[in-house]
Amino acid sequence: MSMTRLLFLGTGGGRFVTLTQERSTGGILIDDGPRLHIDPGPGALSALRRNRVNPKDLDAILISHCHPDHYANAEVLIEGISSFRSGRKRALLASHSVIKGRGEIGPAISKYHLNKLDLVRTMKGGDIQEIKGVKITATPSIHSDPDTIGFKISTSSGDISYVADTELRDGIVDLHKGARILILSTTRPLRARIPHHLSTEDAAYFAECIRPDLVILTHLGKRFLKDDPNYQAGWVHNKTGIETIAAIDNMLVTIGEDIGISSGTGDNGQ
Repeated sequence: MSMTRLLFLGTGGGRFVTLTQERSTGGILIDDGPRLHIDPGPGALSALRRNRVNPKDLDAILISHCHPDHYANAEVLIEGISSFRSGRKRALLASHSVIKGRGEIGPAISKYHLNKLDLVRTMKGGDIQEIKGVKITATPSIHSDPDTIGFKISTSSGDISYVADTELRDGIVDLHKGARILILSTTRPLRARIPHHLSTEDAAYFAECIRPDLVILTHLGKRFLKDDPNYQAGWVHNKTGIETIAAIDNMLVTIGEDIGISSGTGDNGQ
C-alpha cells in the first residue's frame, strides 16, 4: 500500500481563535502524489514555511465555504502556485459562495486570481472531481453559509473524509461511510452545542456510524480548547471504542498499512 500524508497546518476554528491565533487556522495538507490544501485560513502560509512545504508545489486548493477562517490565505497561495507552473496544472475546488458569492456572502476569490488557475470548479454535494488520479467528492453540510461542502477524498491509502462546519444530520453522516480516516470540524465541547457546528457528542455519533480506523477532531473553537481537547477526544474514544485524537498544529499523520502519528515541526500550541 502506498503512503499518504496528512499535515495539520492549523487546528483552530471560529472567530475568536482565528483572531487570537491561539491555534493556527491554516487548514490541512493532504499529500497522496498530488498535494491538496484544504481550507487555507489565516496562518496557512507561515505554517507551510514552518513545516518546510513550498507553496508552489501544491496541485489544488479545496475550500469548504466562504468564512475567512477557511479561505483567508487562498489568494496568496493562488499567486504562488500559478507563478511557478513547471508544466503542472493548478486547480481550485470550492463552494459556490467562495467562487461566485451568495447574497451578502462572498465571493472570496477575485476574478484576477480565478483566471490564473487551470481549473476552477464550483462544487456542491455529490459533485466529483479528479486531481491527478485522486477522486474528490463534495459532501453537503448544514451551516450558516448555505453552500458549505465537505470533501471525501479517495486516496491510495483509503478514503479520507473531511467534514466541514455543519449541524449533525443522518443524511450527511451516511455519505462519509467507508472512510478510513474521519476528520471532523468539532468546534464545540461536551454540553455546549450551538447551531451550525459539531460538538463532541456529535463527533461520537459520527464515529459510531462510520467506524473508521481513526477519528481526528480539528477546527477547535475557544470553548473546546478551554475544556481540554484531549479529554474531549478521550470521551469519544470511551463511548465508541474507536481511536480518536484531537489534532495539534503541525501534527503529521502517515497512512499506509498502518497509521502513524507524530507531533511534527514547530510550536504545537500545547
